[in-house]
Amino acid sequence: MNFYALIIGTEILNARREDKHFVFLRDELAKYGHELFASFIVKDDTALITNTFKMIQADPNAVMFSFGGIGSTPDDLTREISAKVFTDAPLVRHKEFEQNIIEKFGDKAYPHRIHMSDLPKDATLLFNPVNNMSGYSLEQRYFFVPGFPQMAHPMLQDVIAKQFSVSQKKFRQTLLAQTSEDTLINLMKELPSDIELSSLPIFKDGVPNVELSLSGLNEKSISLHFELFKSELQNRKIQYTEN
Repeated sequence: MNFYALIIGTEILNARREDKHFVFLRDELAKYGHELFASFIVKDDTALITNTFKMIQADPNAVMFSFGGIGSTPDDLTREISAKVFTDAPLVRHKEFEQNIIEKFGDKAYPHRIHMSDLPKDATLLFNPVNNMSGYSLEQRYFFVPGFPQMAHPMLQDVIAKQFSVSQKKFRQTLLAQTSEDTLINLMKELPSDIELSSLPIFKDGVPNVELSLSGLNEKSISLHFELFKSELQNRKIQYTEN
């Protein structure tokens, strides 16, 4: 699964608010052995949100967590855009959510709040433990929650625990070598596609170092190729430490 975070809110980009979703989602997924594949912060712009949804939809392995834009004000664009992109159909009134809004707000549900219950076709409600103003999911892999962290985070904690708590174990080996990345590039090119490479240049007291990390699902393959990097460093008499 490729996990995407989409954080919608002009107020984050213009510094009126600080994002709190990225770190939460990264760490919540990590509890179950998952990593984010990509994260985007976008403004409340119809074309931009539409194109971002379409890009994620094009990934057959995508799981998306979308934050914000599901309220009832004119800048809340997520419900309508998600309906067009993911269902190719107009919004429809979700009767259960409609009743929840009426029960909570009474006459004040009209004329605006009631429209929060206009959702994409076949949407499944996501329970909001704070005020019962639901988020929703589509196809059990696209999840839409409010922009408020105190609401969104418990909602997604529940989703992740129930639907994504099982993962394959990933193995990682890391070293820090007193050399530049260029020393190891030839070996990097020989890595098989199932090994994920992370090469991070670091300068210590003006001297180039490189933090090299290999990760993947095959522990034997990781160990084998990691030993090749260690042997290269030893042959060149380059000092390194394993992390």
